[in-house]
Amino acid sequence: MSELRPASITANRETSQLIIVWNDGHESTYSFSLLRHACPCAECRGGHDKMSSNPDPNVFLLPVEDSRATQLRNLEAVGAYAMTIEWEDGHHYGIYNWRYLRKLCPCPECQATAD
Repeated sequence: MSELRPASITANRETSQLIIVWNDGHESTYSFSLLRHACPCAECRGGHDKMSSNPDPNVFLLPVEDSRATQLRNLEAVGAYAMTIEWEDGHHYGIYNWRYLRKLCPCPECQATAD
């Protein structure tokens, strides 16, 4: 199969969820809160020395939050390899590449194979 990438991306503001259907047929559903908690930018990670290509496993344990910080304002493509999210509180620094997002998939199947 070719490189893993989204076949479709849907942002549902009513349910506060982002749904990605991948080109391998898998469907990932992310709460906006999970995406914000897992923001891969240096500011949210606590500095460049704490950057990683994998999500911090603790983000799955954090409570769902409903605030301006977790309300989606806009999604934007970053080339053909990623997207960036702008949140209602103005934060828009994280670049979520496709590999990172797939590793962030909260479904039991993906979490069972997490690194």
